[in-house]
Amino acid sequence: MNLKVEGGNGRKRGGRKANGTRTTILATAARHFCEKGYAHTTLKEIAADAGLEASSIYYHFSSKEDLLDDVFDLGCRQVIDVVSSVYNEHEARGANFRETFAAMVYAHLDQVLGGSEFTAAIMRNFSMLSAEAQVRHRRVFGSYGNLWTKAFSNAQKNHEIRSDVSVMTLQQLIVGALNWTTEWFDRKRFSVRAFANNTVILLLDGILDQRSKWNGRMMDGMSIEPMSPKVAGRSKAAQTRLLILLSTTQALRKKGYDGVTLRHIADVAGIEAGSIYYHFSSKEEIIDDVLSRGLNEIVEGVTYILENETAFPDYVGRIAAAIRTHMLYLFVRNDFVAMNIRIYGQLPQDVREKHRPIRQQYTSSWSRTLARAQELGEVRKDVDVVQMRQLMLGALNWSANWFHPNWDDEEDKSLDDLIRNVSTIFLDGIASDVQERNSCES
Repeated sequence: MNLKVEGGNGRKRGGRKANGTRTTILATAARHFCEKGYAHTTLKEIAADAGLEASSIYYHFSSKEDLLDDVFDLGCRQVIDVVSSVYNEHEARGANFRETFAAMVYAHLDQVLGGSEFTAAIMRNFSMLSAEAQVRHRRVFGSYGNLWTKAFSNAQKNHEIRSDVSVMTLQQLIVGALNWTTEWFDRKRFSVRAFANNTVILLLDGILDQRSKWNGRMMDGMSIEPMSPKVAGRSKAAQTRLLILLSTTQALRKKGYDGVTLRHIADVAGIEAGSIYYHFSSKEEIIDDVLSRGLNEIVEGVTYILENETAFPDYVGRIAAAIRTHMLYLFVRNDFVAMNIRIYGQLPQDVREKHRPIRQQYTSSWSRTLARAQELGEVRKDVDVVQMRQLMLGALNWSANWFHPNWDDEEDKSLDDLIRNVSTIFLDGIASDVQERNSCES
C-alpha cells in the first residue's frame, strides 16, 4: 500500500522531493517504533537510518510526538482500508458469516503481525500518544470498531451467531484478542494463515469439546477485595509505602514510564517529594515494586485456581473460575496488574527480562491446565494449546485498555457482565448452531 505524504494533522509541506523525504521518514520511524518502541527510539536514530541529518527531520515534523501521531494516522487508515475492503467484497457476493469473519480475522492479523509496520506500531505504542492525540485516534478506532459491530449485528439478525452477547462486547473482546498477538506471536514459529483459521474455530465454536459441559455457569473462584493503604494493624510506614505505590499507577497512566517523575508521584500521593526517599531509593525501584506486586498477586491467585483439583474437580469449571479470577485482579484488587499491561510496551528491555520468569510461570500454569483438559477430552484437541491460551489471555488483558465497570452501555454495565461474556465467547463460542463445529477453510 502506498503511503500518502499528507499527515493526520492535514500538513503538507514542500514539493515532490520533500514529500518523498517525508514518506521515507515515516516508514523508517514506523519500523523503529514497531521494533524498539517509541520511548527507546530517538530522532537521531531515525534520521541516520533514513540517510538524513537529524535536524532535517524538523522541516517535516515539529517533534518526535508529532511523528508518532502521523505514523498512527497512517496505520489506522491502512488497517481500516484493508479490512473494510475484505468485508465489503464478501458482503457483496453474499458470503456467510463464517467465511466473512475468517477473511476479516486474517486481514487484521496480517496487518498487525507484519503486513504493515504502521499498524503494528499502533498496538505497541498507543499509550505513548498525548491525551489529545489519543482522543483523535480513538475516533478513528471507533470507526473501525463500527465495521466489526456491523458485521456482528448482521450475523445476529441472520441467526448466524448467538444473540445473548452484545455486539459491542464482541467487537471489543475479539479485536482486542487479535491486537494482543503483537505481544507474543512469532512468525517464524507460527503461520499467520493457520493461526487465523484456528482463531476463527476457537471464537466461533469455543474451546470446549462439548458446549453442554459449561452451560453458562458463573464460577466464584476467589474473594478479592480492593487494596487500601489504610488497614488496621499496618504501620504508618507500611501505609505510606503502599500509598506511594498506588499513587504511582495513577501517575504512570498520565505520564507513561519515561515521563513520570518522583514529583509527579508525590503530588498524586499528597506528600513531599523528598519523603519518598525514606521508602524508595529511586523512581525505578518504585515502578519495579508496582510491576512485581501486580504480577505476583495475579500469578498466585489464578494458579491457586488452576491447580486446585479439590475445589474445582472438573476442568471446565476450573477454567471458568480462573477467567473470573484473572479479571477480578485486573479490575478490582488494585491497578498494579492493569498497569503491567498498559505500559508493557514502554518498558526497557532489561525491565522486561527481569519480570519474564514470573510471566512465564503464569502462562505455563495455563498451558498445563489446558493440555491436561485436552487429554481428558474436556477441551478440543485440534488447536495448539499456546495459541488457545494466548488468544484467550489476550482478550482478557486487552480489556484493560477499554473496559470500565458500570460503563455507559445499554447491555453490559458491570464487570460480571464482561466476565460472563468473555467466558461465553471462549468456552462456548459465538456461533449460533451448537451442533456444527466446522473449521474455516483457508
